[in-house]
Amino acid sequence: MNKRIDIQKTYKLYIDGKFPRTESGRYIKWTDKKETTIVNICRGSRKDFRNAMVSARGAVSGWSSRTAYNRAQILYRIGEMLEGRRDQFMAELTLQGLTKKQAENEIDQSIDRLIYYAGWADKFQQVFSRVNPVSLPYFNFTVPEATGVVAAIAPDDSSLLGLVSIVAPIISGGNSVVILASESFPLCSISFGEVLQTSDVPGGVINILTGYRSELVEHFSSHMDVNAIIYCGDNVDDKKLIETNAALNVKRVVLFPNQDWANDQHQSPYHILKCQETKTTWHPIGV
Repeated sequence: MNKRIDIQKTYKLYIDGKFPRTESGRYIKWTDKKETTIVNICRGSRKDFRNAMVSARGAVSGWSSRTAYNRAQILYRIGEMLEGRRDQFMAELTLQGLTKKQAENEIDQSIDRLIYYAGWADKFQQVFSRVNPVSLPYFNFTVPEATGVVAAIAPDDSSLLGLVSIVAPIISGGNSVVILASESFPLCSISFGEVLQTSDVPGGVINILTGYRSELVEHFSSHMDVNAIIYCGDNVDDKKLIETNAALNVKRVVLFPNQDWANDQHQSPYHILKCQETKTTWHPIGV
């Protein structure tokens, strides 16, 4: 019997709950430390980002209107499905240069982080909401609400944990997200999209692109339908460009310069609050 030929995985984008190829037809030859070409990665374009934004905008209303408890259930389900695909992610993480022990730790921490934010999804509003004292015959309430569509640049030094650490607090607060995966270690990002597709996450809530930061940061930060942008990295030119473009429509800007995402100090309900708007309501007493 002839030796069977392995079926090689095709790495695509993840937009609107589907796996399209980049519209430009361009790709990146991803190589390992030995400079050996392993796979071709989609080189996302401005059009891909626009398509993802349309998807994210269409999904945010339905997602933010779901109960916080339901969002918590879905985050927990993502963690369950990631646990079930442990072997797949182990193989990809070791292929990208991690030792077996490091890969196990990254998967464990990614799952734990999803469960952590699942736990906070239906609690952070109680913690950060308040009744404000006023001298008039009114009740005055302040509550956090989802800001809308968040564009995010994932940490470049982490394949899975960094991506999860950014996405989880964004969606637990009722936002949708378009995220650019790690340029150096992109393999786990699309595999994570496969986890999402089987985790009850509505299409469009999470959209994952791969490609070059140098090409896409401009589009992420200047798009007029983006409500907030998160940038992970310490490139001075990128940060200046983002802050300048954010002023075009007063986007909320969140910068994470050099976080060690493996440290539990970098998981917090305050990360959920970074993509929330403060809504204050006045209500007459006795009505």
